[in-house]
Amino acid sequence: MKFTRRAFIALSAFIGLAVVSSILFMRQKFFGKNPFGDRLKKILKSPNYKSDTFQNLSPTSVTLENASYLKMMREFINKPKDASPPKPLPSVKTDLKSLKSDKPTIVWFGHSSYLIKSKNINILIDPVLSGSVSPIALFGGKSFKGSDIYDANELPDIDMLFLSHDHYDHLDYKTIVKLMPRVKKFYVALGVGSHLEFWGVEPERIVELDWWDVHKVADDIEVIGAPARHFSGRSLARGKTLWSAFILNIHGYKIFMGGDSGYDTHFKEIGDKYGPFDIVMLENGQYGAEWPYIHMFPEQTAQAAIDLGAKLLLPVHWGKFILANHGWNEPINRLVAAAKKSNLPITTPMIGEPVIIGESLPDKIWWNI
Repeated sequence: MKFTRRAFIALSAFIGLAVVSSILFMRQKFFGKNPFGDRLKKILKSPNYKSDTFQNLSPTSVTLENASYLKMMREFINKPKDASPPKPLPSVKTDLKSLKSDKPTIVWFGHSSYLIKSKNINILIDPVLSGSVSPIALFGGKSFKGSDIYDANELPDIDMLFLSHDHYDHLDYKTIVKLMPRVKKFYVALGVGSHLEFWGVEPERIVELDWWDVHKVADDIEVIGAPARHFSGRSLARGKTLWSAFILNIHGYKIFMGGDSGYDTHFKEIGDKYGPFDIVMLENGQYGAEWPYIHMFPEQTAQAAIDLGAKLLLPVHWGKFILANHGWNEPINRLVAAAKKSNLPITTPMIGEPVIIGESLPDKIWWNI
């Protein structure tokens, strides 16, 4: 697609109309609701909430100070030819409701959504199963062909559902509404519960965690909120809810669920306090030169895993949506190379293919299609 001045003006007008429309319909359920009342009072006491917004541990801008928005818009329009796979993705259709698990078993659904089964406990992370990641079609690409092999109804009843932050590619209204009746408890970053309550989840089913908060679930299950370097917001307002990673100690295993994060010293701090980890799920994709602090480049993902003391890395946040300007399989190719160079164990399952800690670790290069 050739980018002309006329096309740019037309697109700008269309984007402006889309933004105005989104503001006009901000009260719709899809957008959720920012914290208020007692929840806001709790947030105001958080050491991570300053100047009317949540803050990262290190000063962090969403984009570089000198980033060209015109350049970013041009790149957004003129995506590389390999931004999408040339044909439907291969996958494995596992029967999730009859999945057996003596050891923690992870089934990835593409992007940052995955199921963990440990003995009789079903754990779901950042489920997005509606095929889109934006309230405005212009900004949210559809999922890749072949990546949507599961519907919410095919998932088992969920004991623990984790939400790392409130961006649309991690907190999906349509998916949550479908799953809501079958979720025992929601474990979310501080403030995210406001969206859930607005959608009909009872307060007693929501556990909100600030960074370093520890929550005992059972004698052999513990959840800890952990820092991440990112931002939040489902509207024009940013930073009203927190963004987090989660540490899950379950049945004698240590699992790190990373959410979205740029690279920083917090990975080493988490590793020193709570590592080493039997498996870590870390973002690997949707990075860009203009926003280097809020997402990691693949080589940084490998280093973050090393900082955490990872015995095994499972890369997520790729393989389903176009949210950046790199080739669709560039992140995984770069990460595999970086992991090999660092002797970092990595597993690369197809969507739906089980990873069993200490037993089954798929590593086939399936993405060169």
